[in-house]
Amino acid sequence: MERASAEVINALKEFDSATVFNAVVEMQGASQGGRELEEAGGQPECYAGPEMRCMLPKLGRAVGYAVTCEITPLDADSPAIPWDEFYDTLDRTPGPIVAVYKDVDSRPGRGASFGDGIAAAHRMLGVTGVLVDGSVRDLEGIERVGLPIWGAGQVPGHGVFSLLRVNSSVTIAGLRINPGELIVADSDGVTKVPEGFDAAGVLDAARKVRDYESSFHALFDDPDVNLAKIKEWRESH
Repeated sequence: MERASAEVINALKEFDSATVFNAVVEMQGASQGGRELEEAGGQPECYAGPEMRCMLPKLGRAVGYAVTCEITPLDADSPAIPWDEFYDTLDRTPGPIVAVYKDVDSRPGRGASFGDGIAAAHRMLGVTGVLVDGSVRDLEGIERVGLPIWGAGQVPGHGVFSLLRVNSSVTIAGLRINPGELIVADSDGVTKVPEGFDAAGVLDAARKVRDYESSFHALFDDPDVNLAKIKEWRESH
């Protein structure tokens, strides 16, 4: 995916993940669909399922490009590769970055995939948020580091903690994420801008969605609003 300018990324931070999803829907309608999108009733499934929850909502929204890895927190016989392969990838990837962890252990989620020490290193390397399809520990420490995180659960410990793969396509909470795809994550959940979609175009569509929804909600500021007025508004939009 071609990287967007810093101005576009900063502007996207103004929009929640639900609005970004709506913007992708609007763009798909205009372009007859993006490349390799999963479909659900004519809508793109470009969002993670409910198990991927915002664990530190006070830290706000994260927007960045995906760098992925597969790990096993417990399996001692995993064919591990050096962790420097992942950290070197983060270091040479232009920010902002959203790191994506996929727990492929024989018992996924039983051991923690992320903690506060790793969080500090990630923050130093330009990571603005982390998605963990597995469990997290040291949540108070991660909050002190100031790194927004999304995960499927919490546990206090882990095992040998092996890295298996770096920057391959992964599926987290039902969402397929390819390295380099743009991620928007907040208290609503996780949405991606799929490959083949221009981030600046998504931003323009998000602004149109916001204007449309603001116009609709403004109807209810009128104490005399009724169903007829809503239908009239709908016909004019």
